[in-house]
Amino acid sequence: MGFKCGILGLPNVGKSTLFNTITKSTIPAENFPFCTIEPNLGIVNVPDKRLAEINLITQSKNVVPTTMSFVDIAGLVKGASKGEGLGNAFLSNIREMNALLHVVRCFNDTNVIHVDGEINPLKDVETINLELILADLEVLDRRLLKLEKVIKSGDPQAKNDQAIILTLKNLMVDGNLPKLDNFTTEELEFINTLNLLSTKPMLLIANLSDKESQNNLDALQAYADTNNINLIPAVIKVEYELVALEDKEQKEYLNLLEMDEPVLNKIILAGYKLLNLETFFTSEPKESRAWTIHQNSLAPQAAGVIHTDFEKGFIKAEVVSYEDFINFRGETGARKEGKLRLEGKEYIVQDGDVIHFKFNV
Repeated sequence: MGFKCGILGLPNVGKSTLFNTITKSTIPAENFPFCTIEPNLGIVNVPDKRLAEINLITQSKNVVPTTMSFVDIAGLVKGASKGEGLGNAFLSNIREMNALLHVVRCFNDTNVIHVDGEINPLKDVETINLELILADLEVLDRRLLKLEKVIKSGDPQAKNDQAIILTLKNLMVDGNLPKLDNFTTEELEFINTLNLLSTKPMLLIANLSDKESQNNLDALQAYADTNNINLIPAVIKVEYELVALEDKEQKEYLNLLEMDEPVLNKIILAGYKLLNLETFFTSEPKESRAWTIHQNSLAPQAAGVIHTDFEKGFIKAEVVSYEDFINFRGETGARKEGKLRLEGKEYIVQDGDVIHFKFNV
């Protein structure tokens, strides 16, 4: 679907190591600023235990998970909005992202330099946020100049747009990411056209160490709670070691760490949800497959993800919820129990639906 989740943060916070872990790739992750210059793109399978459970019933020849894209972006430094570090190149890379994973350094390691010379997670978050906001303020000021000319011609929409921009600027005045809760649907549509950096959905990842002081994490958690941002603590170094192991060794290591699954899985799923994406399934003897859709997608739109002809010629959808598919051992059992539904063009697909589309080309 072309959606990208960007991994950003200051230099030497663990961004590239996280990217290597998620994508199982081997891009450089060295101990100096700007090791990453050009953004690195990786396509990642979205972990979903439901697909395996569905296939235990269907016994398909092939099992195909859904995917999403992650991008490792060069480290940002204070003054990036004014051209410091990689400056505008960094900011333009972020502007292409649909959501952001902000890696924050909470670990102490004298062998890994910190660009500001001290470990202060809250200060690091503020540095990133401020650079995003400063870049956005320039965008907003340029748009205001254009609107002033249109307003003089008596355009009422231009005046409305001006009011929205001034409100956004006021929300950013103290260096805070602007909260959009009080804007109407129409106003949000206009804000989306601005493609601002500071309004992109964001997830915080606290990169810890084995001997981490809890104070760093507690302060960051308090910030995340106050600003309604999801925070996932992770020892990225351990996650990197985990993905290199065979399945049996990985399970043994997880048991040793008293973990039920890698934190990496939670990060990927959180990024997926951050993009407002959901999953539906198709399952037949030839293939069981997970598909990605936007939340609140209609049945024909979901069909179009499989093939455009499915959307054009959509007739109906045979739908079984995931729970009913499992409980009644597949489509045949669900049909006998009256749990298979015929849905039309106005049906909003639910996360986990197992669907068989009927269409006519």
